[in-house]
Amino acid sequence: MKKMKHSKLTQSKYHYVFLAPHFIIFCIFFVVPIVYGIYVSFTRWDMFTPPQWIGFYNYQTILFNSESTFHRQFWTGFRNTFQFVLMMVPIQIVVPLALALALFAKPIGGRIFQGIFYIPTLFSISAAVLTWYFILHPGFGLLNNVVFTEHINWFGTQPFAWISILAVTTWWVIGLNMIIYIAALHGIDDGILEYAKLDGASGLRRLLYVYLPLIRLPLLFTVIASTASQFNIFGQPLMLTGGGPAESTHVLIMYIRTLAFGIGRPIAGLASSMAVMLGLCIGILSVIQMRIIMKLDAHN
Repeated sequence: MKKMKHSKLTQSKYHYVFLAPHFIIFCIFFVVPIVYGIYVSFTRWDMFTPPQWIGFYNYQTILFNSESTFHRQFWTGFRNTFQFVLMMVPIQIVVPLALALALFAKPIGGRIFQGIFYIPTLFSISAAVLTWYFILHPGFGLLNNVVFTEHINWFGTQPFAWISILAVTTWWVIGLNMIIYIAALHGIDDGILEYAKLDGASGLRRLLYVYLPLIRLPLLFTVIASTASQFNIFGQPLMLTGGGPAESTHVLIMYIRTLAFGIGRPIAGLASSMAVMLGLCIGILSVIQMRIIMKLDAHN
């Protein structure tokens, strides 16, 4: 017994030894920046002099001081970010689900198309945006010169600016959710599907009463992950539209970056307070969605 206990203790020590490097990296590159960023949000800091504690002044400025430029920037950026999330998340769920159902129903050649749709997720956002930049460019773009007879300013007018951002993002991200859905569909018992077919269930009824209920947890997981990731939109509007026209696609992270690292003296304290508010919004939405998942799982 003593030998068994000693061997178990030795194994647990080895577990901690293997976990230690990952835990240290996690603390250095994740925990410490978050804690310091929250601290900086309560200070006046320009990155050159020591931070000066000012309490909730930064938050009062961005949230309630309507005469401040930073108040306008925060709410403009938050509104544009939230608008993008509302448009993009349903697309990021529905389109991959439709592709997954189509490829699941047609197994022959399905793996080839899975690879084709998944490949864009391996690209960096810069590569994805540049690919579409040459397709959508108003002057020499493939779309304007081959498909359409009249040139459309995809980057400088609305609603085309949002359409171009949504198109790039959809092409870039649909592969990941599609793979998750295909894996979930393959986990469904074949007997259930055969019984539904023998019972005369149409394709729509099988979707509503068989597929969706049985893959509800992966589906809700992708809703949470997609919502959190799309709140961090940055590269697409920065490289395609520059935040225009008239700041209509100027998202919150673009304002945060400009304040902290843009031209002129940095205003890192205000930028950090905006980042904290964005992170708090993502956290609240994630908690709400998790509670919905837990309730649905408990009822089933």
